[in-house]
Amino acid sequence: MKLASALSDEPIIEHSAGIVLIRNQNTTIGYCRYFENGDVEYIFVNPLYRRLGHGTTLLREVTKMTGQLGQAHQPISPLGRHFFTAHDVAMQSDADSVQ
Repeated sequence: MKLASALSDEPIIEHSAGIVLIRNQNTTIGYCRYFENGDVEYIFVNPLYRRLGHGTTLLREVTKMTGQLGQAHQPISPLGRHFFTAHDVAMQSDADSVQ
């Protein structure tokens, strides 16, 4: 019974145009919106699932889909800055985000 329960809660990765989604049978764990050049427009991981590698998985999937990982776009939260710095992802400056 425990094995079946554990397997049914395994994360599922889904792709659609410019979006990577990680979910299980109960909830969305996280998602990332990205551009064709690998730039990350937005990334979110459900607070209950943070620090488990799901953000890293999202970045890895973006790299697989685009062949590269570009820069993170503004706005970027303090937690996001820490995450992107830890993963050596360039971040768009505030000045770059104004068009």
